[in-house]
Amino acid sequence: MRKFLFLTILSFLMLIPAAQAQDYFLKDQGPFNPDIPSPEAYLEYPIGSQHTRHDMMVAYFKMLAQVSDRATIETYGKTHEGRKLVMLTISTPANLQNLETIKAEHLKYVDPKQSPSAYESLPIFIQLGYNVHGNEPSGGEAALLTAYTLVASNNPEVLNYLENGIIMIDPTINPDGRDRHTQWANQYKANPLVSDPMDAEHWEAWPRGRTNHYWFDLNRDWLLGINPESRGKLKWYHQWYPNVVTDFHEMGTNSTYFFEPMKPIGSLDPIMPKENYEDLNNLFATYYEDALNGIGSFYYTKESFDGTYPGYGSSYPDLQGLWRFYLNRRVPAAMSKKLLLERSPFRLPSETNTLPVWQRYRLRGNKGTLRKYQQDFFKSAVNEKAPTGYAAYTFNKGTDGNRMKAFIDKLLLHEIEVYKSGDQYSVPLAQPQRRMVQSFFELIKAIVIRYSMMPLLGVLLIFTMFLTEGKTRNPGGTPVTSTDGITNVKNVPQSGYAYLMGLERLQRPSCFVSFAVQGHSGKCCF
Repeated sequence: MRKFLFLTILSFLMLIPAAQAQDYFLKDQGPFNPDIPSPEAYLEYPIGSQHTRHDMMVAYFKMLAQVSDRATIETYGKTHEGRKLVMLTISTPANLQNLETIKAEHLKYVDPKQSPSAYESLPIFIQLGYNVHGNEPSGGEAALLTAYTLVASNNPEVLNYLENGIIMIDPTINPDGRDRHTQWANQYKANPLVSDPMDAEHWEAWPRGRTNHYWFDLNRDWLLGINPESRGKLKWYHQWYPNVVTDFHEMGTNSTYFFEPMKPIGSLDPIMPKENYEDLNNLFATYYEDALNGIGSFYYTKESFDGTYPGYGSSYPDLQGLWRFYLNRRVPAAMSKKLLLERSPFRLPSETNTLPVWQRYRLRGNKGTLRKYQQDFFKSAVNEKAPTGYAAYTFNKGTDGNRMKAFIDKLLLHEIEVYKSGDQYSVPLAQPQRRMVQSFFELIKAIVIRYSMMPLLGVLLIFTMFLTEGKTRNPGGTPVTSTDGITNVKNVPQSGYAYLMGLERLQRPSCFVSFAVQGHSGKCCF
């Protein structure tokens, strides 16, 4: 098996924001195509000397796609504030020209009805996701360096990665939050730099940049899919089903460096396969362990973090047959602190140790391992009996059709199969998305209670659905492919005085607001 690329991306997770930052990361990756501008040349400042706005990151990615036949760019959504969510796809020109054919062959491995076995024959799909928390900014800067290296380098190692992989880079999952933080950090950066932790630069004002426009933590939204950032990314996931997903984060100055595996799983009956959170994690963790030991750096060893909640960006891919890797690095957000740490004898682990990982540990044979795992994941979803013994769940709208419509929208967002027979809807467990069906319908027997895991206490409780479990493997009915026509709007007789509405139904508050927006007055009684 040829040298493979999986850990290449970790070479670029780190940032040292000194004037020579770009050279630090690129010195061993050349030679580079001189016709392709580097991030520093394009932005006209060294990476790390200030925070890069999202629009400049998108502009740089568009430029790479224009000047190089190794890259293409697509827009997969927009944020609440109208910022584009983009994905830069990088590979060899031949792979990109045949991308639709490669994709079609790749998707056969996630179709339980098919059984391809040429696991090593296709390039592997790797998706790099950065900056879901807007004020963890180094990920976005690292995405710029990663993209440039993969697009412009003619290093034999990099060329080998491109031959064997199709890399998809999402530089900023949360652009609204990132730009909110970027504005603050650049506005309060002092000259000379101030290292006082009480300085305004180091105390980002509320609501800070972690969350999106509506202060929603997007790293808790993968299950319910409330926000356009999440919905766009979920749709993208189900179009591609990449083999590998990375999830990059930052944590406080006093932390070290986290890579999986996490602490013992918090669920009594984990939905995700044990092969994922033990076998695969333990396999790849050895590469990081050796690299960090090589520089005498500290790192986590299963002390914390939990991947139970399927709404995490580092957990949802697990329920799609992907192998994801969650990394959390010790980085203070303020640039002056970063500069001071750069002069420390022990630089940030992610800035020094992961750079040579791909050079020292060229993964052999893991391309087939990952693809075979993904195939087995979806086949087992259909062929293995659910632990509960149930074969399907059936529900009806009760007295609120809009509430049921919203619930079915969540199911369809995750490609869950839903069938309609008369006034009832059924969801069989024997389907490719069985683990997502379990996430929605099963009540949790035992779980470590944390604020971010509360949705697991029963999605049905949110929508107050009337549910029955059944033993029939295929309840039958017509497949539901959209929410159109689930509810019918009825005309209300005109009133000469007022309208009374109870607020117990899902859309009643929205209706009340709509009246107010149109200039009508109203009152709420409790």
